[in-house]
Amino acid sequence: MLFPVAGSLGVVSNRAGDAVDSISTDLITKEPPLVTTVTDRDGRPIAYLYEQNRQPAAPDQIADTMKAAVVAIEDRRFFDHNGVDWPGTMRAAVTNQMSGEIAQGGSTLTQQYVKNYLMHVAAAGDPVKQAEAIEQTPARKLREIRIALQVEKHLSKEDILARYLNVVPYGNQTFGIAAAAHTYFNTSPDKLTIAQSALLAGMVNSPSALDPVTNPGEALERRNLVIKAMEDQHRITPEAAEKARSSGLGLQQPIQQPPQGCMGAGPSDGFFCKYVMDYLERAGFTEEQLRTGGYTIRTSLDQGATDAAKQAAESKVPKTTDGIANVMSVVEPGKEKHRVRALVANRDFGVDASKGQTAYALPSGMVRFGAGSIYKVFTAAAALEKGMGIHNVVQTPPTYTSSVYKSGSRPYTVGNAEGVTPGPRTLQAALATSPNTAFVALQERAGLNNVVDMATRLGMRQTLLHHDLNGMPTGPSDASEPNQAQAIKNKNIGAFTLGFSPTSPLELSNVAATIMSGGTWCPPTPIEQIQDRNGNPVSITEDPCEQAVDEELANALAVGMSKDDAPGGTAEQAASSAGWSRPVASKTGTTEVYQSAGFMGATPQFAGSVLTFTDGDRPQGICDTTPPRLCGNGGNIYGGKVPARTWFDAMTKIHQGLPVAPMPPTTSRYETGGTEHRVPNVVGLKQRKAQENLEEAGYKVKARSVNSQRTQGTVTSQTPRGFALPGETVSISISTGYVPPPEPETTTPSPPPSASPSPEPSPEQEQPPGRPPEPSPNDRPAQPNRPDPPSISPP
Repeated sequence: MLFPVAGSLGVVSNRAGDAVDSISTDLITKEPPLVTTVTDRDGRPIAYLYEQNRQPAAPDQIADTMKAAVVAIEDRRFFDHNGVDWPGTMRAAVTNQMSGEIAQGGSTLTQQYVKNYLMHVAAAGDPVKQAEAIEQTPARKLREIRIALQVEKHLSKEDILARYLNVVPYGNQTFGIAAAAHTYFNTSPDKLTIAQSALLAGMVNSPSALDPVTNPGEALERRNLVIKAMEDQHRITPEAAEKARSSGLGLQQPIQQPPQGCMGAGPSDGFFCKYVMDYLERAGFTEEQLRTGGYTIRTSLDQGATDAAKQAAESKVPKTTDGIANVMSVVEPGKEKHRVRALVANRDFGVDASKGQTAYALPSGMVRFGAGSIYKVFTAAAALEKGMGIHNVVQTPPTYTSSVYKSGSRPYTVGNAEGVTPGPRTLQAALATSPNTAFVALQERAGLNNVVDMATRLGMRQTLLHHDLNGMPTGPSDASEPNQAQAIKNKNIGAFTLGFSPTSPLELSNVAATIMSGGTWCPPTPIEQIQDRNGNPVSITEDPCEQAVDEELANALAVGMSKDDAPGGTAEQAASSAGWSRPVASKTGTTEVYQSAGFMGATPQFAGSVLTFTDGDRPQGICDTTPPRLCGNGGNIYGGKVPARTWFDAMTKIHQGLPVAPMPPTTSRYETGGTEHRVPNVVGLKQRKAQENLEEAGYKVKARSVNSQRTQGTVTSQTPRGFALPGETVSISISTGYVPPPEPETTTPSPPPSASPSPEPSPEQEQPPGRPPEPSPNDRPAQPNRPDPPSISPP
């Protein structure tokens, strides 16, 4: 009677039977999209992730006034019918038949629940399916009726009513009664008054046209109509109805919605939120899951540490400083977990660059300009594993020409920064004073491949294994563009120990945490706990912790790094200015052309790193002025300046109230060395005798001829001297006894100096002469010969 078979209508309806069963099951079992809440370690919300602003509300969490209001205005016989109001449907059918179209629905709340579910849940984000869900055709109406009848067989009236109130839109991108109560009245759904309930129930009919913000008059008229229906149906008393009608709309000013995504997390917490999103996506969560799942994600963010780090980063480099970023990350060491406690920058998290904002993941992403001599820590660790001790002596010549690394057909030569005096020193002293020549030679002895692998083991895993030399992500089988580790090994880049390559500030912090955790590496996790919409725990796939290096080696390395803040160390002045008095394992770093500098340090309680670098689309050197500024091709920033000042300023506050923790104990194996022995000094001996002495001591020998005034056939120099592991190669230079006369002067005039700047030195070039004097004895590595990476400017 109601739906006469016309054309293919009956066929369409029958074919839809199976689909009806499936949809009915979904309506009963599948929950609508909910807001995911991200909190700090103490449970305070920092961000909300959602596609639809909706929070769940159980039947007993919704005020009776709200239930009465929506039943009164939408379906007064709701508690009497079985999902379909047959008298109303008949009236609508007659009207529709006479008009020739589906103009009146006669829909019950159950049917409206079906329609809204299909539109806002099943077809969410799909305009075509959403249009199909509300198309005005007999087939759609019949399907809606059949589904409603099935829903009523499986759910109670209270459940259907609550589900309806939870799924429908209330305007202003708000879905569900809980979100609506908070958005318009800053209350919970169980506390809604008669007037508030009537307003929200009236909006459901047409959320846009009855928006109380943009159309307050229409909304007020509709609200009073709902109150009148409630009174007429004896759901409220006449006195309560009159009181409700006489009240105003009572909206909170302005109406409030949870800020959407990481942009709403705030100027400092946004960086942490961004890392949470990236970390969970790597763990297998999709962005859609996070924005619809209704999870509660309790993170490891420490608000006190974040505030201290943010204040320190901005105080040393103001947020509006043109072209200079100052970023800091803090990780808590541990043998079972490395919890990320703070990720901040002098920039605010946002999209307005004129206000010092950026949406780029500065503290956890890749910095293209490198960390400088911080990477010497990896060379020291590899040398310890090969048999050295932190008190073994390393040679520090003013310049060093490598016999392993090349510059085309020429050897690779490096020098030290002005202020770094030549001469032998212990490995511990070398880490504090940071001579380039000593560490390039030490890298030769330890083996470049071993040093790169050590960096990976200690924590530079995303950096070295998943990014290329330009700092861009690489796939697992991208042979055309190998990852950093592969490229450095393949190209035999001796400047690796000088920290030229793109790096992650967060992974540097995690390296320090690994060292302070007795050599136990754990992924730098931002997650404490995840719960689903029902409060049940959700597991997450994270890499397990592992013993990256021997615990005694890690302890010795920490002690080896403990003199950087002492007299003569590169961070002495920064530590002293901050009043630092705790033991700390640390290392500074500066890149060749002053475009970045860094500081990495750790106590047993907290590890952290700071990188200061040029972040604009036209990289320049950085000058250590107040505030710092870009200064073209020059510069004088060092790891012991802005980065170390930022670190000690922040960590002084973060450690307040904590006991002073000592450095870990060391053993003689890593203090004075294991199997390493003193290399015989063969300088001045004849080649044959020198070779015999070295081979008897267990070393391989490589000889080369050099022009010298010494007696022909005698050794003029050897590398290494001091201590080396048996089996290493000792290079000796044999005098020819001949010094060639000087070449005659040419009359060809020299060309005038070029007005253009000289190219940057590569790891295969000597450091150019005539560098400006450097005011502090900090480290400065040679710049590698690598492809010019694309500019990475904040989006």
